[in-house]
Amino acid sequence: MSRRLSAHEQALWSRVAATVRPIAGKRATPAAPPPPQPKPPRIAPKSTIPAPPRLINPGAKPAKSVAGATLDGGWDRKLRQGDVRPDRIIDLHGHTLAAAHDVLAHALDDAHANGDRVLLVITGKGRADRPSRIRGELAHWLDAGAMRSRIASLRAAHPRHGGGGAFYLILRRQP
Repeated sequence: MSRRLSAHEQALWSRVAATVRPIAGKRATPAAPPPPQPKPPRIAPKSTIPAPPRLINPGAKPAKSVAGATLDGGWDRKLRQGDVRPDRIIDLHGHTLAAAHDVLAHALDDAHANGDRVLLVITGKGRADRPSRIRGELAHWLDAGAMRSRIASLRAAHPRHGGGGAFYLILRRQP
């Protein structure tokens, strides 16, 4: 089974191959020319329209992010040790961003209606060269809109529940 080399791998191989001498009596095979470099994307000129001024309310406190929201020590200890059992599991792995956002919104509505407190949200880890976009957007989705008022905190999941590719979502108690 073979695969094509990436442009970076091809450049590295060319550098290594240039340092090697052929065995006496053998002909050296010519190296394949490197592929043409793609043209850099054209950058549109900046708009000359000024941005609208931001209205600042000096008395308002900035809203805390769900990722930075605090819990009491008992909750944090249980989450760190993996002693919490999720009431509901939401698997967003493999969805598009739009579909994942919709699935998350519906699952939060259902969990809130059923009185669930701990949700395990599986986003996937991604790869080193291509991190998970859903994982990157999750905190932004939860901070915005009507979802924020229902959420107490967002924490990374214990390895037994998915580790870096999953999160515990703690919902607020219902009155």
